[in-house]
Amino acid sequence: MNDITVKEATSRKAMNDFIALPRKIYEGNDCYVPDLDIDIRSTFDPKKNAGLEHSDIVPFVAYDAEGNVVGRIAGIINHKANEKWRTRCVRFSMIEFVDDEQVSKALIDAVAAWGRKRGMTHIQGPMGISDFDKEGMLVEDFDLCSSMITIYNPPYYPQHMDRMGFRKEVDWVQIQVPVPAEVPPLFSRVATRSLDMLGLKFRKVTRTELTNGGYAQRIFKLLNSAYSPLFGFTELSERQVNDFAKTYIPLVDPRFISAIEDRNSELVGVAITMGSLSKALQKSRGRLLPFGWFHLLRSLKWKHEDKVELMLIAVRPDLQGKGVNAAFFVDLIPIYNACGMTWAETGPQLEDNVRELSQWRLLGPKYVKRRRCYTCEINHLLNL
Repeated sequence: MNDITVKEATSRKAMNDFIALPRKIYEGNDCYVPDLDIDIRSTFDPKKNAGLEHSDIVPFVAYDAEGNVVGRIAGIINHKANEKWRTRCVRFSMIEFVDDEQVSKALIDAVAAWGRKRGMTHIQGPMGISDFDKEGMLVEDFDLCSSMITIYNPPYYPQHMDRMGFRKEVDWVQIQVPVPAEVPPLFSRVATRSLDMLGLKFRKVTRTELTNGGYAQRIFKLLNSAYSPLFGFTELSERQVNDFAKTYIPLVDPRFISAIEDRNSELVGVAITMGSLSKALQKSRGRLLPFGWFHLLRSLKWKHEDKVELMLIAVRPDLQGKGVNAAFFVDLIPIYNACGMTWAETGPQLEDNVRELSQWRLLGPKYVKRRRCYTCEINHLLNL
């Protein structure tokens, strides 16, 4: 393929091309779970994305000589992350391309050049603005269905990255476990001892508290504290906290949230889980209209899938490793059984987060869907 042109997606047509490309790449692929078009547009809108208060973002679209869309990519400079981690990195995100090395190289070069003009020395990705955005390129298990919170890509994507000279920075894995028919006795003993010794208690939160009572904000502030040491993480601003709470918490059935508080009613631990929306999003094809909203509503309200997604689990740093995580399972396993959930899958977990990974060992875990954050020096890429 010759005469690849990469353009910044400044026009409405170009942004439409940016959004539509995955439908071409993944036509007929049963493992791909699309983003909602409205979410992609909102990512680039400062009025709707509070992360743009401390980040710059630019979308690029690649065209062939006939004007066909053959690739897309977004470049991101998270100034807060660069300051925290003392780096000068430009991130790439939302990368999609046909199986042609000229296309993938042209997309990466566009982001690298954009970053170098702004003083960046390295490029890394796929990563979003925040740690709650999708991150990590799939490098294994391309035959397994993805989810609403993770990236899916064809097997040739990481091959292109390797040939361009990218190297691994970190890997994430996901854990699949069967939902046991009963709470394992060891979990019950550990949870009871932990809660008693630490003076903690369960708290079932109502939808009203989540949407109007400020509890969702408390949850995200805890996530800020618990996730602060993790790779690439930057604390959410007040506006980001409010935006995430408004956008995502209403999707979650309060029964599937397990909260733990101390004697002073301070939130010290939370597990946010939900029934999978993968099949509903596939049926919607990324569009709420005309009928996409029905598939999502049906999955949320009336007909759960048999998979539960363990989206976020966080414990206040001083209480980590003290058995609090076992209490979440004691609370949630009976609820999953009552709702017909037969298996669960975590979100991406850093492969070297031993404490996080070890909590699943009694449930017969299966480690799947390895994803990778790549990195490369910008000068190396642009001198190829």
